[in-house]
Amino acid sequence: MILRLVVESFVEKAGPVGSRFLARQYGLDISPASVRNAMSDLEARGFLSHPYTSAGRVPTVRGYRAYVDELMDKPQLPPSLQQLMQQQLQQQIDDHENAVRESSRLLGRLSNLLGVALTPRLSTAVLDQLEIVPLTGDRLMFVLSIRGGFVRTLVLEFDADLERRAVDRVVSILNERLAGLTLREIRDTYETRTQDIDYDQTGLVRFVMEESSTIFSDTSEGRLRYGGTQQLMTQPEFQEPEAIRDFIGLLENEQYVVHWLEEGRPSGCSTSDCVTISIGEEHSDEKVERYSVVTAPYRVGDTEGTIGVIGPTRMKYDHIVALVEGMAEFLSDASSSPSDA
Repeated sequence: MILRLVVESFVEKAGPVGSRFLARQYGLDISPASVRNAMSDLEARGFLSHPYTSAGRVPTVRGYRAYVDELMDKPQLPPSLQQLMQQQLQQQIDDHENAVRESSRLLGRLSNLLGVALTPRLSTAVLDQLEIVPLTGDRLMFVLSIRGGFVRTLVLEFDADLERRAVDRVVSILNERLAGLTLREIRDTYETRTQDIDYDQTGLVRFVMEESSTIFSDTSEGRLRYGGTQQLMTQPEFQEPEAIRDFIGLLENEQYVVHWLEEGRPSGCSTSDCVTISIGEEHSDEKVERYSVVTAPYRVGDTEGTIGVIGPTRMKYDHIVALVEGMAEFLSDASSSPSDA
Protein backbone atom coordinates (compact mmCIF):
# COMPACT_ATOMS: atom_id res chain seq x y z
CA MET A 1 0.00 0.00 0.00
CA ILE A 2 2.78 2.44 0.87
CA LEU A 3 4.64 1.79 -2.39
CA ARG A 4 1.46 2.34 -4.39
CA LEU A 5 0.72 5.61 -2.59
CA VAL A 6 4.28 6.88 -3.05
CA VAL A 7 4.18 6.17 -6.79
CA GLU A 8 0.79 7.77 -7.32
CA SER A 9 1.64 10.79 -5.15
CA PHE A 10 4.96 11.33 -6.92
CA VAL A 11 3.25 11.14 -10.32
CA GLU A 12 0.75 13.80 -9.21
CA LYS A 13 3.06 16.25 -7.43
CA ALA A 14 6.33 15.65 -9.34
CA GLY A 15 8.30 15.92 -6.11
CA PRO A 16 9.62 13.69 -3.31
CA VAL A 17 6.92 12.19 -1.10
CA GLY A 18 7.24 12.30 2.69
CA SER A 19 5.75 10.03 5.35
CA ARG A 20 3.82 12.83 7.05
CA PHE A 21 2.27 13.84 3.71
CA LEU A 22 1.07 10.29 3.05
CA ALA A 23 -0.38 9.86 6.54
CA ARG A 24 -2.34 13.11 6.31
CA GLN A 25 -3.28 13.03 2.62
CA TYR A 26 -4.76 9.55 2.68
CA GLY A 27 -5.98 9.37 6.29
CA LEU A 28 -3.95 6.27 7.04
CA ASP A 29 -4.67 4.35 10.23
CA ILE A 30 -0.96 4.13 10.97
CA SER A 31 1.34 6.83 12.33
CA PRO A 32 3.81 8.88 10.23
CA ALA A 33 6.57 6.96 12.01
CA SER A 34 5.18 3.62 10.81
CA VAL A 35 4.86 5.03 7.29
CA ARG A 36 8.44 6.25 7.51
CA ASN A 37 9.63 2.80 8.60
CA ALA A 38 7.81 1.18 5.72
CA MET A 39 9.35 3.65 3.27
CA SER A 40 12.80 2.93 4.71
CA ASP A 41 12.23 -0.79 4.19
CA LEU A 42 11.12 -0.15 0.61
CA GLU A 43 14.23 1.93 0.00
CA ALA A 44 16.45 -0.80 1.42
CA ARG A 45 14.87 -3.26 -1.02
CA GLY A 46 15.42 -0.95 -3.99
CA PHE A 47 11.84 0.18 -4.62
CA LEU A 48 12.33 3.78 -3.47
CA SER A 49 15.18 6.26 -3.26
CA HIS A 50 15.58 9.76 -1.88
CA PRO A 51 17.27 12.47 -3.92
CA TYR A 52 18.35 14.69 -1.03
CA THR A 53 19.32 14.28 2.61
CA SER A 54 16.20 14.18 4.83
CA ALA A 55 13.93 14.55 1.77
CA GLY A 56 10.95 12.40 0.92
CA ARG A 57 11.19 9.37 -1.34
CA VAL A 58 10.76 8.88 -5.06
CA PRO A 59 10.11 5.62 -6.95
CA THR A 60 12.98 3.76 -8.58
CA VAL A 61 12.64 1.83 -11.83
CA ARG A 62 12.14 -1.28 -9.71
CA GLY A 63 9.40 0.51 -7.78
CA TYR A 64 7.62 1.54 -10.99
CA ARG A 65 7.89 -2.02 -12.31
CA ALA A 66 6.33 -3.47 -9.16
CA TYR A 67 3.58 -0.85 -9.45
CA VAL A 68 2.64 -1.54 -13.08
CA ASP A 69 2.92 -5.33 -12.71
CA GLU A 70 1.17 -5.82 -9.38
CA LEU A 71 -0.28 -2.69 -7.79
CA MET A 72 -2.02 -0.38 -10.24
CA ASP A 73 -5.71 -0.66 -11.01
CA LYS A 74 -6.74 -2.49 -14.16
CA PRO A 75 -6.66 0.16 -16.89
CA GLN A 76 -10.11 1.28 -18.01
CA LEU A 77 -10.72 3.86 -20.71
CA PRO A 78 -13.63 6.10 -19.69
CA PRO A 79 -16.57 6.08 -22.12
CA SER A 80 -16.08 9.82 -22.64
CA LEU A 81 -12.57 9.24 -24.01
CA GLN A 82 -13.77 6.34 -26.16
CA GLN A 83 -16.34 8.65 -27.67
CA LEU A 84 -13.77 11.39 -28.18
CA MET A 85 -11.46 9.00 -30.04
CA GLN A 86 -14.28 7.96 -32.34
CA GLN A 87 -15.36 11.55 -32.98
CA GLN A 88 -11.83 12.74 -33.71
CA LEU A 89 -10.79 9.81 -35.91
CA GLN A 90 -14.03 8.58 -37.51
CA GLN A 91 -13.56 10.76 -40.58
CA GLN A 92 -10.07 9.29 -41.11
CA ILE A 93 -11.19 5.66 -41.27
CA ASP A 94 -10.97 5.41 -45.05
CA ASP A 95 -7.40 6.80 -45.08
CA HIS A 96 -5.28 4.72 -42.75
CA GLU A 97 -2.19 6.87 -43.24
CA ASN A 98 -4.08 9.88 -41.90
CA ALA A 99 -5.74 7.80 -39.18
CA VAL A 100 -2.34 6.72 -37.85
CA ARG A 101 -1.00 10.26 -37.99
CA GLU A 102 -4.02 11.72 -36.23
CA SER A 103 -4.02 8.97 -33.61
CA SER A 104 -0.49 9.92 -32.54
CA ARG A 105 -1.50 13.56 -32.25
CA LEU A 106 -4.61 12.70 -30.25
CA LEU A 107 -2.62 10.46 -27.91
CA GLY A 108 -0.24 13.34 -27.32
CA ARG A 109 -3.09 15.66 -26.38
CA LEU A 110 -4.87 13.15 -24.13
CA SER A 111 -1.73 12.04 -22.30
CA ASN A 112 0.15 15.37 -22.16
CA LEU A 113 3.11 13.33 -23.35
CA LEU A 114 4.39 12.35 -26.81
CA GLY A 115 2.03 10.20 -28.85
CA VAL A 116 3.89 7.97 -31.31
CA ALA A 117 2.83 5.61 -34.07
CA LEU A 118 4.58 3.36 -36.55
CA THR A 119 2.86 2.53 -39.81
CA PRO A 120 2.90 -1.24 -40.46
CA ARG A 121 5.96 -3.13 -41.58
CA LEU A 122 5.53 -3.97 -45.23
CA SER A 123 7.44 -7.26 -45.43
CA THR A 124 4.17 -9.15 -44.93
CA ALA A 125 2.02 -6.55 -46.68
CA VAL A 126 -0.01 -7.83 -49.63
CA LEU A 127 -0.02 -5.86 -52.87
CA ASP A 128 -3.50 -5.03 -54.08
CA GLN A 129 -2.49 -2.94 -57.07
CA LEU A 130 0.56 -1.35 -58.68
CA GLU A 131 0.35 1.87 -60.66
CA ILE A 132 3.13 3.50 -62.68
CA VAL A 133 2.65 7.15 -63.62
CA PRO A 134 5.09 8.92 -66.02
CA LEU A 135 6.09 12.35 -64.73
CA THR A 136 7.95 15.22 -66.35
CA GLY A 137 11.73 15.16 -66.47
CA ASP A 138 12.25 11.41 -67.13
CA ARG A 139 10.72 10.30 -63.85
CA LEU A 140 8.24 7.63 -62.91
CA MET A 141 5.97 7.56 -59.89
CA PHE A 142 5.23 4.10 -58.48
CA VAL A 143 2.08 3.78 -56.39
CA LEU A 144 1.64 0.61 -54.35
CA SER A 145 -1.82 0.05 -52.91
CA ILE A 146 -1.46 -2.27 -49.94
CA ARG A 147 -4.25 -4.53 -48.73
CA GLY A 148 -5.79 -2.91 -45.67
CA GLY A 149 -5.75 0.64 -47.03
CA PHE A 150 -2.15 1.86 -46.97
CA VAL A 151 -0.65 3.46 -50.04
CA ARG A 152 3.06 3.79 -50.68
CA THR A 153 4.53 6.08 -53.35
CA LEU A 154 8.05 6.66 -54.62
CA VAL A 155 9.59 8.43 -57.61
CA LEU A 156 12.48 7.00 -59.64
CA GLU A 157 14.37 8.28 -62.66
CA PHE A 158 13.76 6.42 -65.91
CA ASP A 159 15.40 7.70 -69.07
CA ALA A 160 12.84 6.86 -71.74
CA ASP A 161 9.99 8.46 -73.61
CA LEU A 162 6.93 6.46 -72.69
CA GLU A 163 3.44 6.44 -74.11
CA ARG A 164 0.78 6.18 -71.45
CA ARG A 165 -1.06 3.44 -73.35
CA ALA A 166 2.08 1.28 -73.46
CA VAL A 167 2.71 1.89 -69.75
CA ASP A 168 -0.84 0.87 -68.90
CA ARG A 169 -0.43 -2.41 -70.83
CA VAL A 170 2.72 -3.29 -68.90
CA VAL A 171 1.15 -2.32 -65.58
CA SER A 172 -1.86 -4.52 -66.34
CA ILE A 173 0.45 -7.49 -66.98
CA LEU A 174 2.46 -6.84 -63.84
CA ASN A 175 -0.68 -6.66 -61.73
CA GLU A 176 -1.82 -10.02 -63.13
CA ARG A 177 1.51 -11.54 -62.01
CA LEU A 178 2.09 -9.69 -58.71
CA ALA A 179 -1.21 -8.68 -57.10
CA GLY A 180 -2.05 -10.82 -54.08
CA LEU A 181 1.60 -11.48 -53.20
CA THR A 182 3.49 -10.04 -50.24
CA LEU A 183 6.20 -7.51 -51.00
CA ARG A 184 8.79 -10.02 -49.81
CA GLU A 185 7.45 -12.65 -52.22
CA ILE A 186 7.56 -10.14 -55.05
CA ARG A 187 11.20 -9.26 -54.33
CA ASP A 188 12.17 -12.91 -54.14
CA THR A 189 10.28 -14.20 -57.19
CA TYR A 190 9.85 -11.21 -59.52
CA GLU A 191 12.37 -12.42 -62.12
CA THR A 192 10.83 -15.89 -62.28
CA ARG A 193 7.30 -14.52 -62.59
CA THR A 194 8.16 -12.13 -65.42
CA GLN A 195 10.90 -13.92 -67.37
CA ASP A 196 8.50 -14.98 -70.13
CA ILE A 197 7.45 -11.38 -70.88
CA ASP A 198 9.53 -10.76 -74.00
CA TYR A 199 7.24 -8.32 -75.80
CA ASP A 200 7.75 -5.30 -73.54
CA GLN A 201 8.99 -2.41 -75.68
CA THR A 202 8.99 0.06 -72.80
CA GLY A 203 11.77 -1.54 -70.76
CA LEU A 204 9.63 -1.24 -67.64
CA VAL A 205 9.58 -4.95 -66.79
CA ARG A 206 13.38 -5.09 -66.59
CA PHE A 207 13.55 -1.72 -64.83
CA VAL A 208 11.16 -2.91 -62.13
CA MET A 209 13.27 -6.05 -61.73
CA GLU A 210 16.46 -4.00 -61.33
CA GLU A 211 14.78 -1.69 -58.79
CA SER A 212 12.62 -4.32 -57.05
CA SER A 213 14.60 -4.09 -53.80
CA THR A 214 13.69 -0.39 -53.69
CA ILE A 215 10.16 -0.47 -55.08
CA PHE A 216 9.02 -3.41 -52.93
CA SER A 217 11.20 -2.73 -49.90
CA ASP A 218 10.07 -2.93 -46.28
CA THR A 219 12.44 -0.26 -45.00
CA SER A 220 11.86 1.40 -41.62
CA GLU A 221 12.21 4.86 -43.15
CA GLY A 222 9.07 6.97 -43.18
CA ARG A 223 7.13 4.83 -40.69
CA LEU A 224 7.30 7.15 -37.67
CA ARG A 225 4.51 9.58 -36.80
CA TYR A 226 4.35 11.57 -33.58
CA GLY A 227 2.44 14.39 -31.96
CA GLY A 228 2.36 16.18 -28.63
CA THR A 229 5.81 17.73 -28.35
CA GLN A 230 4.29 20.92 -26.95
CA GLN A 231 2.45 19.01 -24.23
CA LEU A 232 5.53 16.97 -23.38
CA MET A 233 7.67 20.07 -22.94
CA THR A 234 5.36 21.30 -20.16
CA GLN A 235 6.42 18.37 -17.96
CA PRO A 236 8.89 19.26 -15.16
CA GLU A 237 11.44 16.80 -16.54
CA PHE A 238 11.78 18.92 -19.69
CA GLN A 239 12.26 22.36 -18.19
CA GLU A 240 16.02 22.38 -18.82
CA PRO A 241 17.16 23.23 -22.39
CA GLU A 242 19.58 20.31 -22.36
CA ALA A 243 16.77 17.82 -21.68
CA ILE A 244 14.76 19.21 -24.58
CA ARG A 245 17.77 19.17 -26.88
CA ASP A 246 18.60 15.55 -26.04
CA PHE A 247 15.04 14.39 -26.63
CA ILE A 248 14.64 16.22 -29.95
CA GLY A 249 17.95 14.71 -31.02
CA LEU A 250 16.53 11.24 -30.37
CA LEU A 251 13.42 11.91 -32.44
CA GLU A 252 15.53 13.02 -35.41
CA ASN A 253 17.02 9.50 -35.64
CA GLU A 254 13.97 7.74 -37.01
CA GLN A 255 15.59 4.32 -37.42
CA TYR A 256 16.67 4.38 -33.79
CA VAL A 257 13.19 5.36 -32.58
CA VAL A 258 11.57 2.60 -34.64
CA HIS A 259 13.85 0.02 -33.01
CA TRP A 260 13.23 1.59 -29.59
CA LEU A 261 9.45 1.32 -29.96
CA GLU A 262 9.49 -2.25 -31.24
CA GLU A 263 12.04 -3.76 -28.87
CA GLY A 264 10.89 -5.95 -26.02
CA ARG A 265 7.55 -6.99 -27.50
CA PRO A 266 6.76 -10.65 -26.80
CA SER A 267 6.81 -12.82 -29.92
CA GLY A 268 3.37 -13.62 -31.29
CA CYS A 269 1.79 -10.70 -29.46
CA SER A 270 -0.36 -8.95 -32.07
CA THR A 271 -3.57 -7.89 -30.31
CA SER A 272 -4.34 -4.48 -28.88
CA ASP A 273 -4.25 -5.71 -25.28
CA CYS A 274 -0.63 -6.86 -25.70
CA VAL A 275 0.69 -3.71 -24.10
CA THR A 276 4.44 -3.42 -23.58
CA ILE A 277 5.72 -1.09 -20.85
CA SER A 278 9.45 -0.28 -20.85
CA ILE A 279 10.62 1.82 -17.93
CA GLY A 280 13.77 3.89 -17.67
CA GLU A 281 16.90 1.82 -17.21
CA GLU A 282 15.15 -1.28 -18.52
CA HIS A 283 15.95 0.05 -21.97
CA SER A 284 19.04 -1.42 -23.59
CA ASP A 285 20.57 2.01 -24.26
CA GLU A 286 21.50 4.58 -21.63
CA LYS A 287 20.46 7.39 -24.00
CA VAL A 288 16.80 6.59 -23.27
CA GLU A 289 17.03 5.52 -19.63
CA ARG A 290 15.21 8.67 -18.50
CA TYR A 291 12.09 7.77 -20.46
CA SER A 292 9.30 5.24 -20.37
CA VAL A 293 7.52 3.81 -23.40
CA VAL A 294 4.05 2.27 -23.49
CA THR A 295 3.16 0.58 -26.79
CA ALA A 296 0.60 -1.80 -28.27
CA PRO A 297 0.28 -3.39 -31.72
CA TYR A 298 -2.58 -2.73 -34.11
CA ARG A 299 -3.57 -4.71 -37.18
CA VAL A 300 -4.20 -3.46 -40.69
CA GLY A 301 -5.06 -6.34 -42.98
CA ASP A 302 -2.11 -8.73 -42.89
CA THR A 303 0.28 -6.15 -41.48
CA GLU A 304 1.05 -4.90 -38.00
CA GLY A 305 1.89 -1.41 -36.75
CA THR A 306 2.65 0.09 -33.36
CA ILE A 307 0.92 2.83 -31.37
CA GLY A 308 2.11 4.26 -28.07
CA VAL A 309 3.31 7.03 -25.78
CA ILE A 310 6.78 8.23 -24.78
CA GLY A 311 7.35 10.29 -21.66
CA PRO A 312 9.39 10.58 -18.49
CA THR A 313 9.39 7.60 -16.11
CA ARG A 314 7.03 9.68 -13.94
CA MET A 315 3.81 9.06 -15.82
CA LYS A 316 0.31 7.95 -14.90
CA TYR A 317 0.75 4.41 -16.16
CA ASP A 318 -2.81 3.16 -15.68
CA HIS A 319 -4.21 6.08 -17.68
CA ILE A 320 -1.57 5.78 -20.40
CA VAL A 321 -2.09 2.02 -20.78
CA ALA A 322 -5.84 2.55 -21.14
CA LEU A 323 -5.28 5.23 -23.80
CA VAL A 324 -2.84 3.12 -25.78
CA GLU A 325 -5.02 0.00 -25.62
CA GLY A 326 -8.05 2.01 -26.68
CA MET A 327 -6.27 3.62 -29.62
CA ALA A 328 -4.79 0.32 -30.81
CA GLU A 329 -8.22 -1.31 -30.65
CA PHE A 330 -9.79 1.57 -32.58
CA LEU A 331 -7.17 1.41 -35.37
CA SER A 332 -7.53 -2.37 -35.65
CA ASP A 333 -11.34 -2.23 -35.70
CA ALA A 334 -11.31 0.59 -38.26
CA SER A 335 -9.08 -1.37 -40.61
CA SER A 336 -11.47 -4.34 -40.57
CA SER A 337 -14.66 -2.29 -40.95
CA PRO A 338 -16.85 -2.68 -44.06
CA SER A 339 -15.87 0.82 -45.20
CA ASP A 340 -12.46 -0.57 -46.18
CA ALA A 341 -13.96 -2.86 -48.75
